[in-house]
Amino acid sequence: MEMEYSNKLVLAPMVRVGTLPFRLLAAQYGADVMYGEEIIDHKLLKCERRINDAIGSTDIVEKGTANVVFRTCEQERNQVVFQLGTSDAVRALTAAQLVCNDVAAIDINMGCPKAFSISGGMGAALLKKPDLIHDILTTLKRNLCIPVTCKIRLLNSTHDTVELARRIEKTMVSAIAVHGRRVADRPRDPANWSEIANVVDALSIPVIANGDVFEYDDFQRIRAATGASSVMVARGALWNASIFHPVGSPIEVVKREYVRKSVLWDHDIKSTKYTLKEMIMHYTSLELPEGKGVTRSENLADIVRLYGEEKYYESINTKRLGVAVGSTTHALNGT
Repeated sequence: MEMEYSNKLVLAPMVRVGTLPFRLLAAQYGADVMYGEEIIDHKLLKCERRINDAIGSTDIVEKGTANVVFRTCEQERNQVVFQLGTSDAVRALTAAQLVCNDVAAIDINMGCPKAFSISGGMGAALLKKPDLIHDILTTLKRNLCIPVTCKIRLLNSTHDTVELARRIEKTMVSAIAVHGRRVADRPRDPANWSEIANVVDALSIPVIANGDVFEYDDFQRIRAATGASSVMVARGALWNASIFHPVGSPIEVVKREYVRKSVLWDHDIKSTKYTLKEMIMHYTSLELPEGKGVTRSENLADIVRLYGEEKYYESINTKRLGVAVGSTTHALNGT
């Protein structure tokens, strides 16, 4: 089933946040499409694909290690977009081929303004290289059987942004996400919805509008202002993933649900702590007891105790033990 890009609520790619538990949390509250955190092609080339029977996931793991670079599962198969950082068409294709059978689409990051991306010729550095953009996107389109998209930022002039978007459309990508800020803009600078509208007017493929969506009603506001039928949200979802639901849930409920999903998918403790800290800092302070408790936590068991989810943790571990014992029994019996 091919991914549809019209009239969708989309979780934006967020480094260290857009991992499996958070993507499924967003989906639970109503996200139609979830982008994973950007992963660099160089890193993927050092990885292999493994099936993790213990938790029911598909893992992309660094060869010779237990380091999980990307984890996904069947539940999100038709909704998850793998975002790739690249500056080379052949390398991008090799990397994409490792994951393309487990995700709904591949997206090329052309908007990240961080020094790491730009110095490697990736992210926003690609905005100044339309020929390379064309090469990367057409190479992926020719060789992959799933949709290919990209995410860009505004260029220095509306004319330049529209011209680049038109060139991208000619590569036959399925959609383009436009963040309504320029490379030099900071998150506190207001997103320019009117310039996104200019891109929408110029293209026939779906445009995903991104920037300054902080509550559910903003989805309709940015749609009305830009004409884009699909909307992408980053910080608004990080602060409360129930932004995708018309009613929403209190942040305390959302945090506990995130902890449960981190347990269920045996999530990395560093990433779990980072995401919880980001949620906490938006509302209060890490100097209060909850924040200090997260900071002190050394493993998921500590996090579970902090949020009162011991029974859930025990039930999941009991189930896993049963699966492991069952697998061992089958192996001993030769069945």
